[in-house]
Amino acid sequence: MYVSATHTANDVLRTNMPRPNITRQRTVTINPGKHLFLEGDRADRIYEVASGVLRLTRIMEDGRRQVIAFGYPGDTVGFPSDGLYHTDCDALAPTTLVVHRRSDLETAKGDAALHQRLLRAALREISGMQDHFMMLGRKSSIEKLASFLMVLTDRVGAPLGDFNQVLLPMTRGDIADFLGLTTETVSRTFTQLRKSRVIAIDHVNTIIILKPIALRCIAVGDESI
Repeated sequence: MYVSATHTANDVLRTNMPRPNITRQRTVTINPGKHLFLEGDRADRIYEVASGVLRLTRIMEDGRRQVIAFGYPGDTVGFPSDGLYHTDCDALAPTTLVVHRRSDLETAKGDAALHQRLLRAALREISGMQDHFMMLGRKSSIEKLASFLMVLTDRVGAPLGDFNQVLLPMTRGDIADFLGLTTETVSRTFTQLRKSRVIAIDHVNTIIILKPIALRCIAVGDESI
């Protein structure tokens, strides 16, 4: 999952990804804190997220960490770069994945529908990464966080009375490393949104969206809240 540079109401259609059907599929389940693969490992499998949440990270030359993406149900991870995985990938919650051997996908044989689904997933990843890079360079801290919360709400938000809530299995540090901010800035921006009554925060990792229209306006650059 990437955060789009411009997030509008129409993006719900793009971010609401269908979950793969695990019936008669080869699956694997990993627990929080366990790695699915490491950067530089041979990329001989591609994975579709059926449930749970993954975190994809890289360590830069100066030792700083960059969170590249979060993998939610409907996302596909493990696309290779020169035959190798180009990120570390670990679980933030108990996660079940559908496993596909890369060798089976590189032939003309096999499931044509699966080939098409994974091709669309690869194209979405490229487009999402381009939007994410643009967002990192152009948006303010509050616009970045609002965009992040809107995407998560559209993807995995759950009704809570008249509102929607979203659970954050990642830490504030994870969010900071994903959005190109400091942990202190992320915490301060959460507080700003809470004091503006755009969101409420319940037990740190549960965010209640009180004013979704206001949050969406902030995400696209209208900060008059």
